[in-house]
Amino acid sequence: MKIRRLGIPAIALAAAGALVLSGCASGDAPAESDTAAIITTNGSEPQNPLVPTNTTETGGGKITTSIFAGLVSYNAKGEIENEVAKSIESDDAQNWTVTLNDGWEFTDGEAVTADSFVDAWTFGAKFSNAQSASYFFDNIAGFSYDADAELTGLKVVDESTFTVELASPEADWPLRLGYTAFMPLPSAAYEDMEAFGENPIGNGPYMLAKEGAWEHEVGIDLVTNPEYDGVRKPANGGLNIVFYASMDAAYADVQGGNLDVLDAVPDAAFESYESDFPDRFVNQPAAIFQGFNMPYYLEHWSGEEGKLRRAAISMSIDRKEITDVIFQGTRTPATDFTSPVIDGYSDSLKGAEVLEYNPKEAKAKWAEADAIAPYTGTFDLAYNSDGGHAAWVDAVTNSIKNTLGIEAIGKPYPTFAAALDDRSADKLTGGTRAGWQGDYPSLYNFLAPLYQTGAGSNYEDYTSEEFDALLKEGAAASSVEDATAKYQEAQEVLLADLPTIPLWYSNVSGVWSESVENVVFGWDSVPMYTDITKSE
Repeated sequence: MKIRRLGIPAIALAAAGALVLSGCASGDAPAESDTAAIITTNGSEPQNPLVPTNTTETGGGKITTSIFAGLVSYNAKGEIENEVAKSIESDDAQNWTVTLNDGWEFTDGEAVTADSFVDAWTFGAKFSNAQSASYFFDNIAGFSYDADAELTGLKVVDESTFTVELASPEADWPLRLGYTAFMPLPSAAYEDMEAFGENPIGNGPYMLAKEGAWEHEVGIDLVTNPEYDGVRKPANGGLNIVFYASMDAAYADVQGGNLDVLDAVPDAAFESYESDFPDRFVNQPAAIFQGFNMPYYLEHWSGEEGKLRRAAISMSIDRKEITDVIFQGTRTPATDFTSPVIDGYSDSLKGAEVLEYNPKEAKAKWAEADAIAPYTGTFDLAYNSDGGHAAWVDAVTNSIKNTLGIEAIGKPYPTFAAALDDRSADKLTGGTRAGWQGDYPSLYNFLAPLYQTGAGSNYEDYTSEEFDALLKEGAAASSVEDATAKYQEAQEVLLADLPTIPLWYSNVSGVWSESVENVVFGWDSVPMYTDITKSE
């Protein structure tokens, strides 16, 4: 089995001694914001108020990562570096002691303490709070998916120390702690969490420029936080994140000098972006998986009939031709449900032949499904128009139509948030685009949030006892190698059930204007905003 690896720090259980992640944030405080050094970049309207435990989509995540600092953060390679944490230690990979650095404050002046983390995690995990990222806490002792329960595994020792008891050992648990679900919250948040999410108070490298800085459907203005003293010190004065209705408009603004950094290239520019922006473009692998889902609540898409139709649809798509023609080499046909830049990726899982273009077998499986219950009507595939997806959706639906002889069309939504709303409300009439950008560099992160029973981003209600059991065994494994083996077995269950039809992995293809320098894109495709500087 071919495995490609990303160089991330392995936190493994030692034969003797403690598991330790330690360090110290230090340095001079940044100067007051220089408005001339504001970096303009693209974004999208967040689905929800900006509460870290209820932000699981990229539009909101780009903002919450900028205005909050957690125990650790990720550098461009996906390696973890301490932020608020001074150390994260364990002797058995199940019982962890977290010690905080002194001197951290929220932008309202409140100190960041052990309670700031424990209270925020407890809020995020509580069933009745219905936070979309609640499943990130399911490995902490006391967690419940079905009712309010106390996280008995969280204990405050003193202002700068708390302990975490996991339900079972997890050697790489610190890897997930840079994700926004694990950010601290100030006490003011609990007075009115929804109102707080409109004007959040954080402790990260940036903060809102003023109250009301988030102008819905337009953008949000951030300035540097002068009290921030972590490893992500901004080299600029702030961020102006613009919510574009289309990637074509954003691309035109970079060309015209009205936008500094664009983290995605529209379909129409795939052939020209390198020549349009010589020495000012990137095309590199990123932790992004793209596919589409078929809801189990729709007629024809569950049980044995549904399994046959999912396989038929998958085999009717010519992924190589689409990635070559539409994406001009900026995508790679998928062989699993993760990403080639993640440790444990495989291109030879059992059952992966269902991802290969095979018109003859696709027609045969569709006919088998029709023998169970004839399919009538049009197959539609939902997507958000503001993300530049129209060309590939047309190509995919045409491939399905030409192979299976059914009507197949794209169904555009104006924004990503609007598309997610119908997914969340079980109102889809067909398939839906279902991409995933890694929250932290782990196979588990590409599997649990999307396919585990009851998980926050499992919008189409997939459930499999076999998959859930393998995922649990992988999370509890005492070594990274054993965990990887279980996660790959779990993916083989997904290949048989196909809750998602894998399509391809995305490169990050971005461009920037002559006005900025030091533009680096991270492992997850997001620019390292704090490093970007304005040109003289």
